[in-house]
Amino acid sequence: MNVLRSLRLAALPLLAAAAHATPPDAPCPATLPRGAHCHLLQDAEGAWVWVALPAGWTHDDGVLVVHAHGGPTLGPPAPKRGEEDLQRWAVMVKAGYAWVGSTYRRGGYGVRSAAEDTERARALFIEHFGAPRHTVLHGQSWGGNVAAKAAELFPRSWDGVLLTSGVLGGGTRSYDARLDLRVVYQYVCKNHPLPDEPQYPLWQGLPSGSPLTRAELARRVDACTGVRQPAEARSARQRANLAVILAAVKIPERSLIAHLDWATWLFQDLVQERLGGRNPFGNDGAHYSGPEEAALNAGVLRYRADPQAVAQLAEDSDLGGRVTLPTLTLHAVDDPTAIVELESVYRETRERAGTADRLVQVFSDEHEHSYLSDPQYPALMSALLAWIERDAKPTPQRVAELCRGYEAAYGKACKLLPDYRPAPLSARVPPRDH
Repeated sequence: MNVLRSLRLAALPLLAAAAHATPPDAPCPATLPRGAHCHLLQDAEGAWVWVALPAGWTHDDGVLVVHAHGGPTLGPPAPKRGEEDLQRWAVMVKAGYAWVGSTYRRGGYGVRSAAEDTERARALFIEHFGAPRHTVLHGQSWGGNVAAKAAELFPRSWDGVLLTSGVLGGGTRSYDARLDLRVVYQYVCKNHPLPDEPQYPLWQGLPSGSPLTRAELARRVDACTGVRQPAEARSARQRANLAVILAAVKIPERSLIAHLDWATWLFQDLVQERLGGRNPFGNDGAHYSGPEEAALNAGVLRYRADPQAVAQLAEDSDLGGRVTLPTLTLHAVDDPTAIVELESVYRETRERAGTADRLVQVFSDEHEHSYLSDPQYPALMSALLAWIERDAKPTPQRVAELCRGYEAAYGKACKLLPDYRPAPLSARVPPRDH
């Protein structure tokens, strides 16, 4: 038994031998392998917790994956969200690992509270099913920020960390591009808000009580840019508008509406519900490139962040990098949602903390965000467990070799790029005065 696991067990009031009775079964999603058992629990704070155990899994020699989901989802937590996460990550159960994931106690932004809920899900699993041989913390998308924070807050709870498609710049840096999108979009399209609607600072997201819907916002974006139409069906003005926006903000057109959604309703939650109406985002000093560059930079709305709001957001979500756990990351180079350059921010964070030697970053030649190709995940888990158990730190080349070995069982879909290194965030998001 390793030292970290011994410390974890000593801190728990209920050890494996004294685990509670197994809770009632819940129907497993259809994607899970035959023989798996699923359970649905609710923790003391009201979060729903899904558990999946592969056939024959025992805690004495089994591995547990504790999942931190992305989002954040707005609205109250519901079991359906956890079921969807379990369905998406069935690959972990197929590979023989137990899985537990929390819906979090509430919707909306809050990295620390979600990290606490993730730790609570781990403890709840152990209470009912016993302490596993190893525990791996897995964060996906915004859940990558949650998991990286949980690794710093609860270092004795995990043996290793896996971060996939992670939003790893913390709240104070990961969302600068979305403020840029709001101000550039408004300069070009002038319809969010419309001239005859109440005007508000765009960092606010949306005023409380606004009747704007996602469908109406998508209609306005399409009217200005033609983004939902085939390129040949767009007017000359729409093509020009779209070119200015995409060149300045450097996002793919297929995710334009999604990013505007986040920069509207997520900003509304973050600013008004979590930060007391104070502004954590600024774009003073940011220079936007592309067509109509001079006019754009002269005319775009400019904001300066409130230092108190920045400090509060940083306390909740920014990362210190003080993690000595083996850490693997995976990111698609053309991720349309969490740009790959956020991995550079995380590496810089770990370097400043002196822990970069415990970080290996892997990249894939893919164009998705929510889920990449099947064989890559068991390859990452195998590499991480070898690092945990034998101190065999993997290289990206080694992960690629492992991935090819899993193609027979999971499909010929390895797309890893062992030699890829992302550019600094400044190559994608204009630096600004803070």
